[in-house]
Amino acid sequence: MSRPKKTPDTPKKATSPERLYQKLARELFADLAAGRYAVGDRLPAERELSIQYNVSRPAVREAMIALEVQGLIEVRIGSGAYVRALPGEADTPGFDVTAFELMEARLLVEGEAAALAAVHIADDELAELEALVAEIETENRLSGGTTNADYAFHMVIATATRNAVIRSQVEEMWRLRSTSPNCALLLEKARTANVQPVVEEHRAVLEALRARDPGAARTAMRHHMSSVIDHLLFATEAEAIEAARRDVASTRARYARAVSL
Repeated sequence: MSRPKKTPDTPKKATSPERLYQKLARELFADLAAGRYAVGDRLPAERELSIQYNVSRPAVREAMIALEVQGLIEVRIGSGAYVRALPGEADTPGFDVTAFELMEARLLVEGEAAALAAVHIADDELAELEALVAEIETENRLSGGTTNADYAFHMVIATATRNAVIRSQVEEMWRLRSTSPNCALLLEKARTANVQPVVEEHRAVLEALRARDPGAARTAMRHHMSSVIDHLLFATEAEAIEAARRDVASTRARYARAVSL
């Protein structure tokens, strides 16, 4: 009698471990649902939440943004976070791509893209980047906070890699920048705080590309991405900019490890 063939086990779907900010957001969501806070109440200060839940202050900010995207709280710069609405019985905390996750990915991908572009970039593309740096400077002086030249600058570099997959990935990250509710909210806060693309950082990337130096191009682009992360941290400070400055050294440890890869 033949033995029945054993069917292979169905592979288990990999699940990503929950990040600290998600865990904190769920706990705060549960507090709101349980009626611990009323509409109009001020939530504990960022520093208090950081100590109470043993998480970094940037994790607290990400949690607050997640709740703000859902319309549950309102974060007022210089004042704190206030309850705007209470979740209903059917509501659950939701998460999408955060601006910090996106910037971490951009740091890694666009750093390597710049290094590869330094090998393949053409003279006409360098001329285009030169014009775009000047355009970024012009846009910074205009009201409205447009970043069209910034986007074009990064896409020229992605195209110069001569790698369609890299170009597609860079384009997708820029799409997420505006379509992810979390990212869109944080970028709006950054514009309110007058955070703009830094011309000198873009010029440093350009000069490294002009020198056809992959290492220098990678370093310049990663420095630029790290600087953007710093600016976003300042833009999300709910109490005071100086308090954020005291935090930044420890906050950037995770991103510094990525830079050293």
